[in-house]
Amino acid sequence: MNKKLTVILAGFFISVFSIASILEAQTMKNEGLNAKQEKIVTIAAFTASGDLQKLKPALNEGLDAGLTINEIKEVLVQMYAYAGFPRSLNGINTFMGVMEEREQKGIKDEIGKEPSPMPANKSRIELGTEIQTILIGAPATGKYITFAPAIDKFLKEHLFGDIFGRDNLDFQSREIATISALANLEGVNPQLQSHFNAGLNTGLTEAQLRSLISVLEAKVGKKEARNAHEILDKALSSRAK
Repeated sequence: MNKKLTVILAGFFISVFSIASILEAQTMKNEGLNAKQEKIVTIAAFTASGDLQKLKPALNEGLDAGLTINEIKEVLVQMYAYAGFPRSLNGINTFMGVMEEREQKGIKDEIGKEPSPMPANKSRIELGTEIQTILIGAPATGKYITFAPAIDKFLKEHLFGDIFGRDNLDFQSREIATISALANLEGVNPQLQSHFNAGLNTGLTEAQLRSLISVLEAKVGKKEARNAHEILDKALSSRAK
């Protein structure tokens, strides 16, 4: 009788453990962005749109959430590739002002690491081609490559080599920044869909991307969030085929 009871109890505990493991895995799968990633969303979105009044508190919130100075600088520099030099520079100048104010208040923010030197055994275009292929999930194709080979060279060599090749901001963070910027710009839905795909290729989950859009809805605007939802749905649908 005792032996039978022991077997039953053992089976019960194994079942409970299995259910707990499944629930834990499901919870991990459904987790959204962490606090630092959420702040990248607003910093990138407001830099891209040029809304410096909203960018200033977003920068403060980013530092308070634990983003380093160099991580935020990387986001602001990267924005020039998507929103242009003027808005990137305006963002950088705004950040400099925020840092000065925080220093005057005695707040000491972590500087963060500098990017590693570029690989000595690869050219910029070789490195950029590798990174672009990782993000896209396959070698880049398209009529634009033969029609305007210069833009293909600039994308590979400069955007993906010089910028994405700087390793003090990981690919997921860079894609969060890019998606957030594009979502707050008009007329760039093809690029937004492409970067939703790239974000998924870096390991970002659907739950994290939905979380990103929730931040857009709460902090940026319902119109932008609604459009981003539609484009993410298209990206997910195309991957399922």
